[in-house]
Amino acid sequence: MVPRLGISGLVVVPYRGMTDDAVGTRLQNAGQAASPHGPRGGTGPGGVGNYQVTAHRLSSTRAFEFLPRLRRGDRVHVLSAGARYTYEVRTTRRTSFRSARSLREQRAAVPGRPGAVPTRAMITLSTCATPEDHAVGNYWSDEFDNPEHRIDKIGVLVAVRSAPRG
Repeated sequence: MVPRLGISGLVVVPYRGMTDDAVGTRLQNAGQAASPHGPRGGTGPGGVGNYQVTAHRLSSTRAFEFLPRLRRGDRVHVLSAGARYTYEVRTTRRTSFRSARSLREQRAAVPGRPGAVPTRAMITLSTCATPEDHAVGNYWSDEFDNPEHRIDKIGVLVAVRSAPRG
């Protein structure tokens, strides 16, 4: 749930993999958000490290259509396993699919710092920067139609509560 953007009820599907791979792209194409985990992915909700969530901005359900509007201090709520995890957005970064270093920074356990040992729970919400790329004449895309750049909103866990009963 992202109150500032009016997002609620978005299904986030965990899968073993890494951001924007074939499995993650298929999940996003089906209208869900994808959350890679495991050795090449992130952690789960509330876990120490980088909880990564990707969703489409311009196709399918357009779940992250307005993600660039998220600002420092905005809250993101994740319901999972009977708990409500609240993250606060702290920064924005851009990831380039054409840069191995940039991808390592996005996927790192501490976003932006590959090799650093995580000490707290963080979240990275990520979506395409297609309009921004096209505005400057950049029409590159990979085999899954991902544009060169992604917009990442990075937050830290600030609260954990029992999830409200439905």
